[in-house]
This record gives sequence, C-alpha cells and structure tokens, in this order.
Amino acid sequence: MSTLEIRDLHVSVAVADGEEKPILRGVDLTVRSGETHAIMGPNGSGKSTLAYSIAGHPKYRVTGGTVTLDGEDVLAMTVDERARAGLFLAMQYPVEVPGVSVSNFLRTAATAVRGEAPKLRTWVKDVKEAMERLEVDSSFSERSVNEGFSGGEKKRHEILQLELLKPKMAVLDETDSGLDIDALRVVSDGVNRVRATGEVGVLLITHYTRILRYVQPDFVHVFVGGKIVEEGGPELAERLESEGYVRFTKAAV
Repeated sequence: MSTLEIRDLHVSVAVADGEEKPILRGVDLTVRSGETHAIMGPNGSGKSTLAYSIAGHPKYRVTGGTVTLDGEDVLAMTVDERARAGLFLAMQYPVEVPGVSVSNFLRTAATAVRGEAPKLRTWVKDVKEAMERLEVDSSFSERSVNEGFSGGEKKRHEILQLELLKPKMAVLDETDSGLDIDALRVVSDGVNRVRATGEVGVLLITHYTRILRYVQPDFVHVFVGGKIVEEGGPELAERLESEGYVRFTKAAV
C-alpha cells in the first residue's frame, strides 16, 4: 500500500514583470493505493497547477506545505526521481517529440523507471497486448510520439504508458478532454484496468461528470480558488452536474 499526502500546499506561478501569482492556497489531500479521487472545479481554479506541482514542473513554485509519497519528500526530488518513486502524470496537452518512435519512448521510459531494461521478448508481448486493449493499430508504435496524433490517440498513448509503467500514484489531468464517445470508453476502460489491480492510487482531474460515469470515484473534491471547498462521494459529482459551480464561486468572491 502506498500513500500520497499533500498538506497545506501553496503554489505560485511567475507572471509579467517577474511577479508571482498565488494559485494554490492551502491544499490538503490524501490518496492511497486502490482509491480514486476526482478533483472537479471551474476553469482557473488551480486543478492543473496541482497536477504539475506534484510532477515537478519548473513553472510552478511551491511556497509552502509538503507533498510526500510513502513518507518520502516529493518536493525534494527531481522530476525523474519522482517518476522512479512511483508518480505518473497523464498530461492534458501531451507534447510532440518528433523523431522519437512510440516503441523507443516506451521502452526507454520503462528502463528509466525500473532501473533496468525490460526483457525484450516479454516487453514486446506486453506492449502488443496493451495496444490491443486500447484499440490502437500496431503501426502506432513506429510513429513519432504524439506527432500528428488526434486527441484520442494522444490520450490513448497516455493510458498506454500508465498500463506499462505501473506507477504507485497516477495523476490524470483532464484525460477526458478532446475525446469522442468511443475514445472516452476505451480510455476509461484502460483506467479501470489499472484501478482493478488495487495497487495504484488515482487522482482524476476533470471539469465534467461524463468520465465519472465510466470511472466511478471513491471521493469527489470540489476545487475553487486554489483550494478544496467541499468533499463527498460520487453523489457530489451528480449534484455538480445539475447545479454547477455557482454556489462555490459566489462564496469565493
């Protein structure tokens, strides 16, 4: 069992003229193996800032609080050390990497995370089976990472990484954005396969409830103004679907 603990996290981002704008204003959250936590909130509430701060993006500066994984100080780790420790981020806008094939990228990533190269025969089999589950054509592996990919292909590639790298904690930043109904089903099925192992904690960031109809969360947290303002179970997501965020945003003004 692994535990990701976030305590009183404050984060700022650089803006014009060298000034910094506070984004996160005291976030407290605990995610354990086998749990799925949905973070929901309006645009600009700080949801993606939370994701990238956990992952170690240099744009975001932690000004207070702690983040630990199994008692280890995540904030003291470099980005690659965080990945090796078991953290995984599926990005909202995956970057293109021209000239690097998906197959080379995946094996290099697995080698870096595990500390040794996976056995080739087993690895090829694992990749092939994972691609079949995600309904990805075999030619996908020879394409450059995310170059010319559709929105659905980019998100399937993120979940392909998730299935193969087997992290302790997965942060999924708006994995449902840009997906049609079929792609949403396939991607959600991939997330559910990872959840079913009981070995991964999932932090699922989203605006809408549509992905939560496929990936049912154990906990729902409403994020407004850079902090969690309400928490509950799956029923809270349904309430947000019918009522929106107005009562929270009005209170934050």
